[in-house]
Amino acid sequence: MAEILAPCGSEESLTAALRCGCDAVYLGGEHFSARQNAVNFTKEQLKKAVYRCHKRGVKVYQAVNTVVFDEQLEECKAAVKYAAEIGIDGLITQDLALVEICRNCCPDMEYHASTQMTVHSESGVLQAKALGFSRAVLSRELPRSVIEELTGLGIETEVFVHGALCMSVSGQCYMSAVIGSRSANRGLCAQACRLPASAEKGEERYDLSLKDMSYLNRLGDLSDMGVTSLKIEGRMKRPEYVAAAVDSCKNALEGKDFDLKRLEAVFSRSGFTDGYFTGKTGKAMFGTRQKEDVISAAKILPELHELYRRTDKRGKVAFEFSLHEGKPCVLSAEDENGVRVQVTGDVPEKALKKPCDEDFVKKQLSKLGDTIYEFGGLKTDIDGGLAFPVSAINEMRRRVIALLDNERSEYFTRRVSFDDRDVTDFKPIERTENFEIRVIISKLSQLDGLDLSDVGLLGVPAQLVLKAIEMGVDKDKILAVTPRFTFDEKSLVTKLERIKTAGVTKMLAMNIGHCLIAERLGFELHTGYSFNLCNSAALNCVKKLGAKDCTVSFEMKAAQLQKLKKPLLAGIFAYGRLPLMLTANCPIKQDTGCKGCRGHLFDRTGREFPVKCPKEHGCAEILNSDILYLADKLDDFKNADFLELHFYEETSEEIGEIIRAYKYGSAEEKPHNATNGLYYRGVL
Repeated sequence: MAEILAPCGSEESLTAALRCGCDAVYLGGEHFSARQNAVNFTKEQLKKAVYRCHKRGVKVYQAVNTVVFDEQLEECKAAVKYAAEIGIDGLITQDLALVEICRNCCPDMEYHASTQMTVHSESGVLQAKALGFSRAVLSRELPRSVIEELTGLGIETEVFVHGALCMSVSGQCYMSAVIGSRSANRGLCAQACRLPASAEKGEERYDLSLKDMSYLNRLGDLSDMGVTSLKIEGRMKRPEYVAAAVDSCKNALEGKDFDLKRLEAVFSRSGFTDGYFTGKTGKAMFGTRQKEDVISAAKILPELHELYRRTDKRGKVAFEFSLHEGKPCVLSAEDENGVRVQVTGDVPEKALKKPCDEDFVKKQLSKLGDTIYEFGGLKTDIDGGLAFPVSAINEMRRRVIALLDNERSEYFTRRVSFDDRDVTDFKPIERTENFEIRVIISKLSQLDGLDLSDVGLLGVPAQLVLKAIEMGVDKDKILAVTPRFTFDEKSLVTKLERIKTAGVTKMLAMNIGHCLIAERLGFELHTGYSFNLCNSAALNCVKKLGAKDCTVSFEMKAAQLQKLKKPLLAGIFAYGRLPLMLTANCPIKQDTGCKGCRGHLFDRTGREFPVKCPKEHGCAEILNSDILYLADKLDDFKNADFLELHFYEETSEEIGEIIRAYKYGSAEEKPHNATNGLYYRGVL
């Protein structure tokens, strides 16, 4: 049966999760957690949490799932080392630097591919497996058929079954970072998607706010299809929410009744949705937190607190009690796993009244109300005519239970060794003398009359490559650009096979699964900005995956880029509308419908955000209202080997002018809505 995985953002939430019957918990330390605004756990609290969980046989997964900058690598290694020392059962991670740390420093540590890695396809799961991940946390946007397909690939799968839904595919949301420097990839998302946004300017709608998901009616199906872990979202939620969600999931998985209305009362956004699972996306999936929702929660909290007021029962304990004249009393305890402990007490005295017997002892030893154990039987060996006080038996029971707790915790704890190695111990490449210019187009009309003589590589969306060749574009210049997310990977692979047969040899991978596809089809591999590469160790990891070069994250500051130690050629996103969201549920379609689409979304200030609609991949892409422009700042990026220029609505003439501005430093006038992006203000 699949495990129920509970969120714990505080010690009280941990208590709620444990007492309501979860099988595993996930939590964060003080740093590198994608929920930095949760209370989280200090080092001492983490150690205590491991003890509390392991004595119950409950697993503990630590989220070390933010991207890491070079200056934080040593601190990150220290966090992993501590996790290894205290017996954390697995690390949940997004950054490929953690792969390097685990493989080099603690190869016996289990690590899970966070949903922030956008693992959503067969190639993604298999690439995660090849990287050493023991589990893949699948993207929330997947329908039942895809989830079922991915569970049989030789790696554990984890599926979100209840809680908040991000509008964007996880790991591919930059809206909070670009607008307010609060990066979702750094654990500080400001939830800009919960603010007003509309396809119609001036209307106060919430076209980026989804209802919470709930698959409670599907838990049996998920378990039957082989899903390893059923994950509840909510490390920012209060303990009562955790208790209600765990209790409901446990009942649902066991085929018992559960109260969905109670769950809706404690927290919801106008109800729940299972639209991604069923493939029924659209207007019904959208919702906001209403005043009525808040009032309902306040009323039900006292009731929910009762769910975790008492200690949970997690095991059975069988006792052996020995009482002989002239010898210290001996009490042994053994749990269902064969963990056995023993304590000794005082020497008994002659009985002046009723002597000690089995019933007398059993009455005291079965008083296990404040422990995690149920009474599992008693064997006695008692000489006649001896007295032994109730207080002494109770004291021995408390001592033996404390010992059993300790031994059970050790029984379920697996510590791994840590060898503190330098994960950036490689010879860095020398910077190329001049920037190479790379152009990424959105539509074929942008190629009409475009002079590509100053362009090193031309990125063309995979579905347009064959037509670009027909237009006479040099095949050696073409870089086939893969989508960041697709529901039909088989169709994508077929396109790439045709592209390779046509003579194109270079591919830009936009998620880890594409690395595997490139290897199988024989493409020269380049990795894109969506890998969120922020440090030298992560760069080394993609090099080992076969990448010739990579585009680093645009969430890095220019100063950090300058200090980057590069094992391979690295470039930057240097021009264009930065991507804000990649969403499997189009905000315009659910508002005005496709026929009324003008290709733009407006926020509450009236700012206009273009929305790309690549229908063949099933995802819409929301772009920034401003245009990143760095042609006048290139002296601050001398550590970059190439400049990636992304064009959305620009004409071929405009593209030519911008290429010249970046290549020759010509006095091209900045766009009226130019921005330096995050390269100078950075992210938190």
